[in-house]
Amino acid sequence: MMNYIWVALAVVAVIAGGVTGTMDAVLNNIFEFAETAVDIALDLIGIMAFFCGLMKVMEQAGLCDKLGRAIAPVMRLLFPDVPADHPANSAMALYFAANILGIGNAATPFGLKAMQELQTLNPTKSIATNAQCMLMAISTTSITLIPVTAIALRASVQTEGSAEIIAPVIIATTISTVTGVFFTIVFQKVKRWKWENVIEKEIAAGTLEINEDYIGDNPIVLPEGYHSVYENDKKVSW
Repeated sequence: MMNYIWVALAVVAVIAGGVTGTMDAVLNNIFEFAETAVDIALDLIGIMAFFCGLMKVMEQAGLCDKLGRAIAPVMRLLFPDVPADHPANSAMALYFAANILGIGNAATPFGLKAMQELQTLNPTKSIATNAQCMLMAISTTSITLIPVTAIALRASVQTEGSAEIIAPVIIATTISTVTGVFFTIVFQKVKRWKWENVIEKEIAAGTLEINEDYIGDNPIVLPEGYHSVYENDKKVSW
């Protein structure tokens, strides 16, 4: 879908440039922002490599487990389906800490690791569990105590007052997080989006795929003679 959106935007820009006689400006902007995109990508590679390495060091030093145990009471309330000793807890703890400190893209490796660990508790390949939905809700609406990235951007364009956004950010993100968690819990209990009901619908439609890497205690038992439509697609493509 995103590919279609970007192509549509590019086509509209070219048409608008031709109609208004500003095609030179359109082409100049295309090359200018292409260079900007490369610069951003290179910067992200450095940041993500650093924090991926940092996470590995913390994991080897046992700090991830300690951090996971420190926030265990909160994690049990928000993620009751995740075992207390599961690696996902420490990964999520690091992810939440990075988001709370407002370090932006640097939190991405922690989030990917947390979602990867949660997937081992998901008996399906493509249907998010309640824990995965809660992780997404919290990461999207995360409480931010120190918006480091925003302060740095403001400091680059103004000489003073760059940190005056801290209080408004704390208030706004606290409200957004509480709202996100509340509605995630509510929707988990609504019949239409309840995880068990979604599984039943997928089985009835023949679109459920089992996760072979599942390590939990409650695997999904498929009806006798069940065949996924994806299996038929694979047979045809083969």
